Amino acid sequence: QVQLVESGGGLLHPGGTLTLFCAASGTTLDYRTVGWLRHAPGKEREGVGGIGSSIRNNDGRTFYVDSVKGRSTISRDNHKDTVYLQMNSLQPEDTAVYYCAIVYRGTAEDMCTGAPIKARFDYWGQGTQVNVSS
Repeated sequence: QVQLVESGGGLLHPGGTLTLFCAASGTTLDYRTVGWLRHAPGKEREGVGGIGSSIRNNDGRTFYVDSVKGRSTISRDNHKDTVYLQMNSLQPEDTAVYYCAIVYRGTAEDMCTGAPIKARFDYWGQGTQVNVSS
């Protein structure tokens, strides 16, 4: 059974740095495109970015939605079956529940098409709450 577990959320201050972890079990992430998305209260679910499989497609490239581009990094450790999201210069607008998901249709770039997200997921985690507030 495939499971994704996100962690690393919490209360952070504006201007701070966020590091989220997405640990997978029951599957090997090497061959999968993995995306990060977030859902803020009163807003549509938004793709944050994605990372392609370094083995299959996109050569492991990463893509980011404009609102986080330049201050975010998605990376993966295939030995640990873990994908990371690091985000700097946090803003109150980054407050949301963050999810990681395994993409079964689409590419990492399809995570960044705005709402609705073009990529399709077959597995996702329970989410981790991130609150950015002073």
